[in-house]
Amino acid sequence: MGDTKNIVLFAAISIAVFFGYNALFISPQQEALQREAVQQQAAAQLEDGLAPKEAAPADMDGPDSNAVAQSSEDNSDIGHVKIVTPELSGSLSLRGARFDDLLLVNHKVSMEDDAADVRLLRKAGSADAYYARFGWAASRQENGFVPGPRSAWTADSDILTPDQPVTLAWDNGDGVRFLMKVEVDEKFMFTVSQTVINSTDETLQVAPYGMISRRGEPKTDGLYILHEGAIGVFNGTLTEKTYSNLEDDGKFEATGSTGGWMGITDKYWMATLIPDQQAELSRARMMKNNGGYRVDYVENWQPLAAGDTLESTSRFYAGAKIVSTIDDYADTYNITLFDRAIDWGWFDFLTRPIFTGLHWLFNVTGNYGVAILAMTVILKLILFPLANKSYRSMSHMKDAQPKIKALQERYKDDKQRLQQEMMALYKKEKINPMAGCLPMIPQIFIFFALYKTLYVTIEMRHQPFFGWITDLSARDTLTPVNLFGLIPWDPPAMIAIGVLPILMGITMWLQQKLNPQTSMDPTQQKVMSFLPIIFTFIMAGFSSGLVLYWTWNNLLSIAQQSFIMKREHARREALGKA
Repeated sequence: MGDTKNIVLFAAISIAVFFGYNALFISPQQEALQREAVQQQAAAQLEDGLAPKEAAPADMDGPDSNAVAQSSEDNSDIGHVKIVTPELSGSLSLRGARFDDLLLVNHKVSMEDDAADVRLLRKAGSADAYYARFGWAASRQENGFVPGPRSAWTADSDILTPDQPVTLAWDNGDGVRFLMKVEVDEKFMFTVSQTVINSTDETLQVAPYGMISRRGEPKTDGLYILHEGAIGVFNGTLTEKTYSNLEDDGKFEATGSTGGWMGITDKYWMATLIPDQQAELSRARMMKNNGGYRVDYVENWQPLAAGDTLESTSRFYAGAKIVSTIDDYADTYNITLFDRAIDWGWFDFLTRPIFTGLHWLFNVTGNYGVAILAMTVILKLILFPLANKSYRSMSHMKDAQPKIKALQERYKDDKQRLQQEMMALYKKEKINPMAGCLPMIPQIFIFFALYKTLYVTIEMRHQPFFGWITDLSARDTLTPVNLFGLIPWDPPAMIAIGVLPILMGITMWLQQKLNPQTSMDPTQQKVMSFLPIIFTFIMAGFSSGLVLYWTWNNLLSIAQQSFIMKREHARREALGKA
């Protein structure tokens, strides 16, 4: 089989893998949905002091089982603590002790000069509210015994910085005092240390909890290649639920997990609850909730004797999904599978090394585009033995074309005999008809690993190359359709083919011309002639970095193929075999 047919095979495999691999390898559901029987047993469990099932946290959208059913004025603004770090800006509301205002100061919504900072968290009560809260559940069920979503806290400082923690306080007026010390580091991790002081003459049962609430449903890319929505690790297993999953199923619930983490993830950002990694959780949930979505956890009941104090420490990650930052936190705090917050996919054995290599080359060159070019050269060198074998076989195939055509003409009415003679010729001329496929198999995996890396990692976001390519993670928008922007018209994406995809199509066409020409029927010939055009349109919607890789890879392949084939042809001529 000539390499021309192998290109058809490669094209078919590439398209099939791109559009099908996520559908075929979607992460299976690791946990079964919890049955209604769990809820039905909750009252009995509370009475027996087994687990705080119904004494769970609540948000502004529903009643809190331990909070006063307060009037509307109890939701008024009573002040906030300002948050200032090298990465974050915002505030912590004293109403309910909510993290509900957070900007990522080093990340912009676009590449415009006046672009606003990315906003992660939003005020409770707004149409797109997005906030986190920590607190306590208690076995005593009277209203106002523990702080709720509208409780008014006090603070010992009006600013929170990496050098200045803040301690919040709330007293229930019935002998129990609650303290919450909040610390933040230089990046995106908050540490929340909660304390309960029992000044009553009775033993209490309490349980710390954390929750994240998000109103509405954010706009997502909707691609299987990237998970957006609820995510968590329970009992050492990663669980991912899209917004549509929670819409259809209602909720996911895990019980008896130790440590772990849970949150809501976007493409580049996330808000994540991280309980004490040694604490046993009574329950953790991801759910659709009153016009929005929510994740929460509650630990097991803990006894608090009269006159005693109980402490609990949790963490809250709110920020950009920077690979090195998340890896550092996973190691520092021993957070199980925290690195999976970045969706490396099923090909992570290849995706992560490619990212590591690209990032190292970026640190050396200072440009991710140059890093992609250098990485392509390195990959070419690694695959050189396969390519060398393939191109040598193709050279033999090209030199043997007159003999092949003669056999096809002689045995055109005897297909079986033709096949036998062709196999004999291949053996004599040292032609491996499958050799052309060998380099393509690893190239397919490399292509998708690079695609995944460019698509999901924030390190590639808004990274320029040279000239008109200002964002390697976005498609090339410079198109001849509007005379490269001279005509004030924004053409539809379907026809707005960028310069880089056009160059890729040209290099693909040039590479075709080097391949041995075999006899094909008219349909095959038409398919082959249109392949560069088809791939030009397909690749037009891909990130510039990926098209840059393919174009550069084609150019290197052309140079490598030309050199090897010329050298092999000269060698065979010297031996009198050409």
